[in-house]
Amino acid sequence: MKKIFYVILLVLCSLKLSAQRKILNKIFSDDTTRHNSFLPVPLFGYSQEAGLTLGAAGIYSFYTDKNDPNIKASQAYGVIGFSTKKRVQISFKTDVWASHNKYHYIAEAKFLNQPFNFYGIGNKTLLADEDKINLRRFKLNGELERKVFTHFYLGGGIEYENLKFTDKETGGIYSTNPDLNDKNGGQFVFLKATAFYDSRDNVPYPVKGLYARLQYGYAPNFFGSPNYNGSLVTADLRNFYTLTKSLNLALNATYEGLISNKTIPFYMLRQLGNDQFMRAYYSGRFRDENLITSQAELRFRPLPRFGLVAFGGTGKVFGKNSFNQTDFKPTYGAGARFFFDLEKGLALRLDYAMGEKPIGEKRISGFYISLGEAF
Repeated sequence: MKKIFYVILLVLCSLKLSAQRKILNKIFSDDTTRHNSFLPVPLFGYSQEAGLTLGAAGIYSFYTDKNDPNIKASQAYGVIGFSTKKRVQISFKTDVWASHNKYHYIAEAKFLNQPFNFYGIGNKTLLADEDKINLRRFKLNGELERKVFTHFYLGGGIEYENLKFTDKETGGIYSTNPDLNDKNGGQFVFLKATAFYDSRDNVPYPVKGLYARLQYGYAPNFFGSPNYNGSLVTADLRNFYTLTKSLNLALNATYEGLISNKTIPFYMLRQLGNDQFMRAYYSGRFRDENLITSQAELRFRPLPRFGLVAFGGTGKVFGKNSFNQTDFKPTYGAGARFFFDLEKGLALRLDYAMGEKPIGEKRISGFYISLGEAF
């Protein structure tokens, strides 16, 4: 599931004492039996793009068939968040596995208002070119996949997005860059086809298994030029190995690529960096038509409720027909985990990451507080 930057606060000041005790008992319970759980909590998190985030969240984790010993855990969660960098997010998402894992459903609605920094296009942008922009984004997404044989699924979905941008500092690189198409934003509908293989033993915290997902999306010319008309191909490969009882290895590689015979709108460009891949990099510091990343994590869990992680990886963005084997950017760091749902493996995540040191700039770095593993 897509990551939202928040953590679970253990003291719920806004609730009555009896409700506090009930929720705290859920968080600290050693019960690992299969059960449904609902946790309404304050929202608190941090990322370099949003700053400190406060709000409220509701997390419902459940099984559609408790009698099925192999069924994957399903989740539904809603978030209302406000940040110190004036980010506003209202979202709801469900990720549901049917009995015997025969069907997989995703439904999502999201509104986002966020100021962000724009640095230009390409894999070598400069911090000195920073320009402040504001984004308003509305998204609706639905997907359905069916198991066609063991661990393998085929399906599709539909996604609608509407994006609007406002330049908060006129005269900067955003308003003067002639290579930016459709700077004010636009809208599109993706018709998507998906194939994936999933043999993970657990979705939130897998320790063994393979996950491989390939998705093709096509945006017809529903809204006319200059709205996006073209394709998006995404690939996500994850492999998990149990090395010892308390030590696991997790590997991940991703690719995102745009295909169109028309000029690519600014808002469709792929962005390097977030709390899931290429940690340390400000999301959007480097953006272009294609994105490729890889990463590895060593996950050490000496206690049921506590874990440590060391990670490293590399990645880059590149334009059409301009891929080369140079200019890959590094990412590396460490983090800690607090597991508040032992049976499902749901954890609070704290990561500190470092990246490259551009000439004449400080080394790129980032700190993240969020829910769930990076991948």
